[in-house]
Amino acid sequence: MKLQQVLSYVRRAVDDYDMIQEGDRIAVGISGGKDSLTLLYALHGLKRFYPKSFDIHAVTVDLGFQNLDLGKIQDLCRELSVEYTIVKTDIAQIVFQERKEENPCSLCAKMRKGALNQAVKEAGCGKVAYAHHRDDVVETMLMSLIYEGRIHTFSPVTYLDRMELSVIRPLMYMNESDVIGFMYKYNLPVVKSPCPADGNTKREYVKQLLRGLNHDSPGVKARMFTAVQNSGLKGWEKDGSDKS
Repeated sequence: MKLQQVLSYVRRAVDDYDMIQEGDRIAVGISGGKDSLTLLYALHGLKRFYPKSFDIHAVTVDLGFQNLDLGKIQDLCRELSVEYTIVKTDIAQIVFQERKEENPCSLCAKMRKGALNQAVKEAGCGKVAYAHHRDDVVETMLMSLIYEGRIHTFSPVTYLDRMELSVIRPLMYMNESDVIGFMYKYNLPVVKSPCPADGNTKREYVKQLLRGLNHDSPGVKARMFTAVQNSGLKGWEKDGSDKS
């Protein structure tokens, strides 16, 4: 997938859900994976022609794994002239050694988001962009249905009252397959996650389940996404945001 196509998806999401305002300073959460690097490229490209002026600042939360090398991402940010902050933490030690969590992902996610949001505020940003794509929307809805017995997923824009921070998700119209295509075409410097729980989670189970459903009933993933859009869930109204 070419950058122009990515920008088309991102521009539509940003416009449909009013994600960016004039003068915004937006942090881009960078995990090192294909999704967040695609988001970085997309917002950097959007800056060049979007009618509302905005700045971006890349932020990575280093969980404390010893074998994480962010050198190539630092090089990319320099190439794009994007400010880049790496937040050092001991989250991995707390989750896997001190707490020895049987289900580490939930605690890790909470601690990681807390560290990210704090760094975002310290960088003077009022918004943070997460790299959730269309598959993530549907997978989260399925996880909520299967494990919680309710129909729920994250919204395109979420306002965090306690942090006075807005979360935006500009990749929400992109399929994961589109992101993978973009990664290969532009040779993104993806950093493999050193987390021992990577690929062995409830989300991975649901991802494979959805893949099977879409194989057996082509188009089911797209129909599920449309169902989310038409569900009446708060924050999914066009030009609306979730401020609860």
